Amino acid sequence: MQNFFLPASELQHHHALSCKAPVTADISALAKQIAILALRSLHAELVLYPKPGLVSLRDNGSHTDMTAMTFFRSLFSLRHYFLAMANAGIGDGDFQTLKNLGIVAEQQMLRATQGVNTHRGAIFCLGLLCAAAGRCLSQGVALRAQNIRAALLEHWGAELLAHSNAALKLIAEIHPHKLQSHGLQVAQSYAISGAREEAAAGFPSVFELALPRLMQSLDQGRSQTEAQIDSLFVLMAHMHDTNLYYRGGIAAAEFSRQSARAFLAAGGTEQADWLAQAEHCHREFVQRRLSPGGAADLLAASWFIYQVQLMPLPPAYA
Repeated sequence: MQNFFLPASELQHHHALSCKAPVTADISALAKQIAILALRSLHAELVLYPKPGLVSLRDNGSHTDMTAMTFFRSLFSLRHYFLAMANAGIGDGDFQTLKNLGIVAEQQMLRATQGVNTHRGAIFCLGLLCAAAGRCLSQGVALRAQNIRAALLEHWGAELLAHSNAALKLIAEIHPHKLQSHGLQVAQSYAISGAREEAAAGFPSVFELALPRLMQSLDQGRSQTEAQIDSLFVLMAHMHDTNLYYRGGIAAAEFSRQSARAFLAAGGTEQADWLAQAEHCHREFVQRRLSPGGAADLLAASWFIYQVQLMPLPPAYA
């Protein structure tokens, strides 16, 4: 399967990794905290239950090729990656630097999981957000959601758009059976956007949908689990999840959207029996072998942004 960062034909053209700006002791400590929060966000997504069709500590969801232990091995393999991405952002790293770091991380993940794709999407989206947070630190800007998104678009937006357009060109020129990426196959078959387009737009599903719902639920007194469940279902209700299209086509994607919308229309986790309703949804997804993995990645990204905003910063960061 092709990675999100670079076409397979270009993997041999890696450039040396570099950071242009020195990293001070204070910023270095903050970068480490950003990396820790990225890992914790992936862990929070893993242990969350119930998640329709997704792996948790309770069961393997719709998956026969991975368990929670597979995810733990993957997480361990990524322990240095998010710090490297944060430091690349601090050091004014270009997009090629970020891509190279992502390629290495994907290779380490696949070695750790014996070839199972557990976190490819998260490596892409969470890695970029770590770099954007690092960029904020280097500019003396507070780690607020709008600042992180602005840093991503201002510093790498043009290259992300070019990266997305290159993928679209690849889709138009190559026979579907020769496309190695499930996401590219889905994009070609159903004319929908995927992770690259989401990134090029500054992750609107995170900043405009999932994060606001997460914060709303928390403000209303919901627990972390309940707020994350509400946020996950909001993502499922609105986004085009290429994992669902790949597994079951348009019918699967529509079933996921309608299931999520029904849960939210009934009140989400405000319902007295929300847990039973969410577990019922989970069983239906497992029965159909569906797994909204793209929504899970963006849920982790949303929780990451929420947590990063709570980081204590020196007074200089206004």
